[in-house]
Amino acid sequence: MDRYYVLGNPIAHSRSPRIHSAFAAALGQELSYEARLVPMEGFAREIEFLKQEGFRGCNVTVPFKEQAFRAADRLSDRASLAGAVNTLSYDGGILSGDNTDGEGLARDLACLGVPLEGRSVLLLGAGGAARGIVASLLLGHPRRLHIANRTVSRAGALADLARSSPMAGSCDVSSSGFEEAEGDFDLIINATSASLSGEIPPFPGSLLHEGVFAYDLMYAPEDTPFVARARSLGAGAADGLGMLVEQAAESFRIWRGVRPDTADLKDRLRQEMRRG
Repeated sequence: MDRYYVLGNPIAHSRSPRIHSAFAAALGQELSYEARLVPMEGFAREIEFLKQEGFRGCNVTVPFKEQAFRAADRLSDRASLAGAVNTLSYDGGILSGDNTDGEGLARDLACLGVPLEGRSVLLLGAGGAARGIVASLLLGHPRRLHIANRTVSRAGALADLARSSPMAGSCDVSSSGFEEAEGDFDLIINATSASLSGEIPPFPGSLLHEGVFAYDLMYAPEDTPFVARARSLGAGAADGLGMLVEQAAESFRIWRGVRPDTADLKDRLRQEMRRG
């Protein structure tokens, strides 16, 4: 039986074993998928464990995505732009790294009926989560991508990286601090961790209004503060639970060559979260 797992620290909260087991059952595939807590200084040993124990691959979550990037023998284009890896595959002695976060976001936006092509997008945050989705945002051919962050230099560095990518095409890429973000945006994505502490990034509230769609990469049983604020101002909104399932489906496709259906599982996970 092919073996896979997710590693991180912490890891007890991970829904990945639940998701991948559901995918395998739906497709009639036999595999095992577990969660492994890795000590903060133990990532290098974990890679040797993966190889020696015959695992076919693993998902990588915080705080090891950048270490996984450096450990990979081969990288996908989207992992190279992200500077981080969340999906490792081991085959023929080669460790390949990919990043499925952006694909997960793009697919969930498509499921929600939120287009990227020709639209103006505001990306809040310039850390690892933001870097992980930039490639897929650019591949959606938005008209404009503006990156806002508390530390302006980090927003500028990510904008420069995006602008220099062949994926940028004719997209107008710009950057600023949170408070200086301005313009008419069709889609506002919160890639900060502010929701974890019950906060909202300090961008101008006037940017949220009817006709705008707000997406929070974080998710919770009830609306995150960002989602709640957007809805209170008449904007459409969603959290990142759908992205979680879609990025897992992309990892499954990389490993197994088939992409599972996701709609029913999203609904089941939402119900399970609300039941606690």
